[in-house]
Amino acid sequence: MVYVIASTCIDVKDGACQEACPVECIYEGGRMMYIQPAECIDCGLCLSVCPVDAIYAGGDLPESERAFERANAEFFGSGVTGWGSPGGADSAHVSALDHPLVMMRDGRRRSLPHNGDVKGIG
Repeated sequence: MVYVIASTCIDVKDGACQEACPVECIYEGGRMMYIQPAECIDCGLCLSVCPVDAIYAGGDLPESERAFERANAEFFGSGVTGWGSPGGADSAHVSALDHPLVMMRDGRRRSLPHNGDVKGIG
């Protein structure tokens, strides 16, 4: 069962999850982070460091967040970034794009300090 980043990540993008991921399967979109499901090894490190509790094991997603399971997978497809399985979240794999589900969400701006930075404010 892979992990899924859900709605509380929108406009936060703290990045602690990306730093903790040993296989670099977490990628940055315009308003939130996304887990590439084919690359996730189900270790749960990302879940343990997320300051806004945005990450769930797929089977633990609340019903209200179920659409984010599909959104995480579709983010990598031809309809959004076209990245497929890029094999590592390097700086070449940062996108201003988001899944349509995220783009339709209101513009709530939330941010958390992280290593002296505040991401998600714009």
